[in-house]
Amino acid sequence: MTDTIVIIPTYNNAGTLQDVLERTLAQGLPVVVADDGCTDNTREILAGFKDVNVIAHPKNLGKGAALKTAFRWALENGYSYAVTIDSDGQHYPEDIPLLIKEKGERTLVVGSRTTRGANAGGSFANRFSNFWFTAYTGIRLTDTQTGFRLYPLRDLPSMKVVGNRYEAELSLLLFSAWKGLRLVPVQVRVNYPRDRVTHFRPFQDFMRITLVNIIGLPLALLYGWPRILLHKLRK
Repeated sequence: MTDTIVIIPTYNNAGTLQDVLERTLAQGLPVVVADDGCTDNTREILAGFKDVNVIAHPKNLGKGAALKTAFRWALENGYSYAVTIDSDGQHYPEDIPLLIKEKGERTLVVGSRTTRGANAGGSFANRFSNFWFTAYTGIRLTDTQTGFRLYPLRDLPSMKVVGNRYEAELSLLLFSAWKGLRLVPVQVRVNYPRDRVTHFRPFQDFMRITLVNIIGLPLALLYGWPRILLHKLRK
C-alpha cells in the first residue's frame, strides 16, 4: 500500500491521454483520472485501463473543480499525498520520482518547467503571476502556473478559497504559503507535442488569474503577511 496517488484531470485530451496514462502507470503508483465532462472518446480510452480509477463530472466544470473532486476522493480513500499531472502530454511522468523525493509533511512540491516552447500568452501569464506571488508571500517560484505538483492533502487550505478553473492552482499556492506550508520547487522537463490540446483561454483565464492577483493584495496585507510573520515567530 502507498499513501500517494497520481491525479490526472482531463478534458477532451483523447489524443495524448493514453500515452500519459501508460507512462504514469509505469511509475508504480495508483492513478485516478478526473474526467471533467469530456465529450470526445476519452471514456473509450479509459475503459481500456482496468487498473485506473475514474471519477467523472456530468459536464465541464473547470480544472479547479476537477482537482477539488479528485482531492476529496483521494482523502476519502485513505491517501495522504497526491501528484497532479496534466493529460495534454506536456509533463514527463518519468519525472514523478523527482517530486516524490521531496515529499514530506506540510510540504507542497512544485514541478517547475522551463517556459521555452510555451505559447507567449501562457509565458506572460506565468511571469505575471510569479511576480505577484513573490510580492504577496516573499517566496520566489519560477512556475506558479504548473499543473505538475505533489500536494500534502491533509495540510491543504480549505477548498472554499479555491476557484473552479485555471486560477485554482495559483490560489492553492497562495493560501498554502500563507498557511505556512513549505513550497519546494523541483525542475522538471516539459514537452509540447503537436497533437497537444490546451484549454487555457488566453483572455478569459488570464483575466481570472489577474483577478486572483488583484484580490491577493488586500488579502496579503490583512491575512497573508500577518500569518507568515506569525509562523516565523513560532519557529
